Amino acid sequence: MNYSYVRAEFIDDTAAHTGAFVKLLALEDSLIASMAAEEWTGNTLAAIPFKAGCEIEGFITSITLTSGTVVAYKA
Repeated sequence: MNYSYVRAEFIDDTAAHTGAFVKLLALEDSLIASMAAEEWTGNTLAAIPFKAGCEIEGFITSITLTSGTVVAYKA
């Protein structure tokens, strides 16, 4: 069998986390203070409610939480 290991970062604080993330998964109801992603258009990515079990996918370069717990999967 061929197993590929997923790299991820566990985020449960209010510090800014930077990297090359491809998916965010909320482990509990969370609030994203700010987030930056490449190739996204539209409104400012700030004060985003993020319910437990929900996912956000894209090329995310930074995330800061106000509250909650998130797993950020790395590219």
